[in-house]
Amino acid sequence: MSLPHAILTALLEKPSSGLELTRRFDRSIGYFWSATHQQIYRELGKLEDAGLIRALPAAQPARGQKKAYEVLPAGRAELARWTAAAHDPKPLRDAMLLRLRAAAVVGTEGIEADLRRHLELHEAQLAEYEEIERRDFPPGRDGAEDRLRHLVLRAGIDLETFWTRWLRHALTDFPELPGPAGDTR
Repeated sequence: MSLPHAILTALLEKPSSGLELTRRFDRSIGYFWSATHQQIYRELGKLEDAGLIRALPAAQPARGQKKAYEVLPAGRAELARWTAAAHDPKPLRDAMLLRLRAAAVVGTEGIEADLRRHLELHEAQLAEYEEIERRDFPPGRDGAEDRLRHLVLRAGIDLETFWTRWLRHALTDFPELPGPAGDTR
């Protein structure tokens, strides 16, 4: 249910075409709510059919011209309703955690290298988020909208900080964990 709301949010920030939305998802919203080009276009059609958005009239009719969309009052009301509603947190589902649990019964072969790879990926994502914070949220930029957007970014920074810290801890403990099944190292 959240993809339509992510699209409504993006369109309220700036009317856009499907291609522009895809690019914006890749640069911002996609960090915490990803969607493919096809999913975005399919959802735009559903939102338009539901009367929540409309295609903006083209300046000049042309075959193959990209349509830009804007949110209608019903779409703004739906987004406000969804924003105000209570939502429970989603349970954590992470394959690495499940693999570690499985390693307890089948051994740890291959896990240490993947823990190191995950650490590199999380460190790179953390560095990217921190660069976005330096670039987009300098001191003094504290309007209400900026503070809310910064809170979202801080969630990403804090989550990546958690993962990098946890992975370093796991790698520190790793030499003392059992090897392949039956191996006591």
